[in-house]
Amino acid sequence: MESILQLDTDLFLFLNGLGSSTWDGFWMFITGKWNAIPLYALLLFLLYKKLGLKGTLLTMLTVALMILVTDQVSKYFKYELMLRLRPCYDMPDLVRLVKDSCGGKGGYFSAHATSSMALAIFMGQVLKKHFKYIAVLLFLWAFMVGYSRIYIGVHYPGDVLTGFVFGTLVALGMYKLQQWLIAKYNA
Repeated sequence: MESILQLDTDLFLFLNGLGSSTWDGFWMFITGKWNAIPLYALLLFLLYKKLGLKGTLLTMLTVALMILVTDQVSKYFKYELMLRLRPCYDMPDLVRLVKDSCGGKGGYFSAHATSSMALAIFMGQVLKKHFKYIAVLLFLWAFMVGYSRIYIGVHYPGDVLTGFVFGTLVALGMYKLQQWLIAKYNA
């Protein structure tokens, strides 16, 4: 376990150290949760176009449940179960912190990475038959969100990778629920 944690730390220091003031604004934009609202609006439009009102409402209900699950489970791991410090608290003299603050002390695992990957996988599954490249574009967006957490200095790569895996698993389960709801209510 110690060697895995050391590898995680070394990889974090390498990736975080690649940052430069030229790119800080871009990665802060990517990591900002409210900056994705245009993307969410586009996804809502595409959902409505594909599923109509009833299907869109059932899908949005599923998405809300998915985000609740990813958020609460990641918070449970951060603050109750794992208690792993964020790198900006763990080694403040070595971290290139781009934000004004480090955030909460708990870091394992990244809620940003979890929820963005969950949304990408879920919406990619829902929309892939009608919009050919949507899954790839959403995956790239989620990957960028995850990387931004390392870039700005608040998560180790392991935090992000765990978030990606957990988000994917939740998304696949929620996709099955969404499909069941659509079939049950003839949406």
